[in-house]
Amino acid sequence: MSDNETRPTDAEVEAELKGVPEDMVDQPSANDEAAKLREELEAAKQDVLYAKAETQNVRRRMEKDIADARAYAATGFARDILSVADNLARALGTIPADLREDDKFKNLVAGLEATGREIEKVFGNHGITRIAAMGLPLDPHQHQAMIEMPSADAEPGTVISELQAGYMIKDRLLRPAMVAVAKKPD
Repeated sequence: MSDNETRPTDAEVEAELKGVPEDMVDQPSANDEAAKLREELEAAKQDVLYAKAETQNVRRRMEKDIADARAYAATGFARDILSVADNLARALGTIPADLREDDKFKNLVAGLEATGREIEKVFGNHGITRIAAMGLPLDPHQHQAMIEMPSADAEPGTVISELQAGYMIKDRLLRPAMVAVAKKPD
C-alpha cells in the first residue's frame, strides 16, 4: 500500500466478511498451507543432510581411533622393553676386546649380540626406530638436551654426545634421545 491509500478499519473488514461462512474465514488458503509444507520439507531435508554428514564424521573418527589403537597398542610395552635393550647394549659395550676373543666367553658374547640384533629386528617389525642424534642440530621434538658442553669443533646447538638413545614408534615419539649439546667455548 502506498502512503495515500488507507487501510481498512476492523469494522470495514468485519462488514466484508458478513455472509462468508465462519469456518472459511479462519482457514488459511491452500497456497499458504502448501508453502508452509514446502518450508518444513526443506528444513527436514537439511536436517537429514546434517545428520548424514555427522554420521560420516563419527565413522571416520572411529576408524581413525581404531587404526591408531592398533598402530600404537604396543607403546607402553615398547617403553618397558627399551630399558632392557639399553641394559643389553651397556653390557655389550663393557665387554673388553680381549674377552670377546677368549674362547671361554666367545659364545656368551655371540649370544648377547644375537639377542641385541633380535631386539632390533622386533623393534623394526613394530615400527620402532632409533632417532638419529650425533652431529645433528638439536631438535626439541626428538632430543632432550641434558647438558651443554663447550666445543671448538662443533657448531653451538649441535648434538655432540648421546647419553641415551631415543626412539619413535611409527610417526610418534616413544622416548626422546638424551643428548649433550655443543656450546661456544668460554
